Amino acid sequence: MKATNETREDWLTRLYLTAFPNVALHIARQGGLLDEAKDIFQDALVIYYEKAVSGNVQLTHSEQAYLLGIAKHLWYHQQQKQKGHVNEDVLNFMELANEEPLQPSANRLLRYLERAGQKCMEILQAFYYDKQNMKEIAERFGLSGERSATVQKHKCLEKVRNKVKEKSLTYEDFCV
Repeated sequence: MKATNETREDWLTRLYLTAFPNVALHIARQGGLLDEAKDIFQDALVIYYEKAVSGNVQLTHSEQAYLLGIAKHLWYHQQQKQKGHVNEDVLNFMELANEEPLQPSANRLLRYLERAGQKCMEILQAFYYDKQNMKEIAERFGLSGERSATVQKHKCLEKVRNKVKEKSLTYEDFCV
């Protein structure tokens, strides 16, 4: 590849903008984090760039597909390496597993559910405890249909999630 610094920069920027989202999505689906996706993509981009500069690339599909393939390969090998190592998180988990498990406090959970409102509590109870389907919930609460019941349940859950996030609470905050 023969290019000036400006066109090389434009080329790399275009590849980053068009190929990175697919790489990030693949890695996220595999349980990876955004920072890991960025690292993998950077490595894949370097490999692709070196091959392109040396003329050793024969594309059968798009550059984006080629980069995704390199990234998948790098991610797979990184995961295989990590399987052979027991990291600190695993050791901490194993220590915690030997301790008495924390039990969620129904009263603490109930307080956050109550903040979502009476109707939300009743909808969530109907779905999760009474095992009613969305059609039954719609009829019970006078909603226009199943879709409306689903949306309402989602809004109720969001209210609770937002309160938990607002207070930066963790699982342990709900345990005794």
